[in-house]
Amino acid sequence: MTHHATDDALERPVTSFDLLPGDPDSPVLLHVPHSARAIPEDVRAGIVLDERELQRELDRITDAHTAEIAERAAALAGVRPWRFVNRLSRLVVDPERFPDEREEMAAAGMGAVYTRTTHRGVLRPADTDPEPLLARYFRPYAAAMTRAVAGRLTATGRAVIIDVHSYPAEPLPYELHGAGPRPPVCLGTDPFHTPPELTAAARTAFAGCGGTGLDSPFAGTYVPLDFYGTDARVGALMVEIRRDTYMTEPSGPPGPGLNRLATALASLVDLAGP
Repeated sequence: MTHHATDDALERPVTSFDLLPGDPDSPVLLHVPHSARAIPEDVRAGIVLDERELQRELDRITDAHTAEIAERAAALAGVRPWRFVNRLSRLVVDPERFPDEREEMAAAGMGAVYTRTTHRGVLRPADTDPEPLLARYFRPYAAAMTRAVAGRLTATGRAVIIDVHSYPAEPLPYELHGAGPRPPVCLGTDPFHTPPELTAAARTAFAGCGGTGLDSPFAGTYVPLDFYGTDARVGALMVEIRRDTYMTEPSGPPGPGLNRLATALASLVDLAGP
């Protein structure tokens, strides 16, 4: 049975992303961009790391088990939120980066298409043309996320994007702002898209998870560019969970903290929802 299941998994085409419907009346969209490790073979061919190095890099860069946290939270919420889940590794493209000069991480070789690793080594040749990956993966993802947000606006008059991320207990060399506090739950905010009541709701929801902090070590939120900075009906908050609170780092199994965090995230969904 296991043998056949493995063969089937290899033969099935990898879906780049999934929009998982919630309640029609929910404005909340849980966005999970960095939980997957899958890399299509043709994309893998452009990465210079050997297999052992690649797996180590995936251990560091993947927000392990965040899709499961979001899934459990959706099931626990009083009104089920919608979920938008990336099924490919961020080493394919990072859907949350700006694809142009606005992206500060581009200076570290980690714009929408990474050319450097978390330890600032070479991931792809520096002269790699990002356009094929942007065309095949980045823009369709952005367009689908834009449609998902537009759907919530049409249905409910507003949208609340809650980004579900995790980060390592110890800073990695690529982090531009790694010297600041690393709380159990970091809340990333945007001056336009994060109303004070959304931040307050998150502080309340995660109060039992060891404490929250704002915008350190990671700041900002993800909002599709069609709405970014212009449509105040779109609220957004980034939830960055320190990995040692729910799993064995760097790539081990989840622990009891996962359920506690999923319950807290469900509480945030309920506070932010209808």
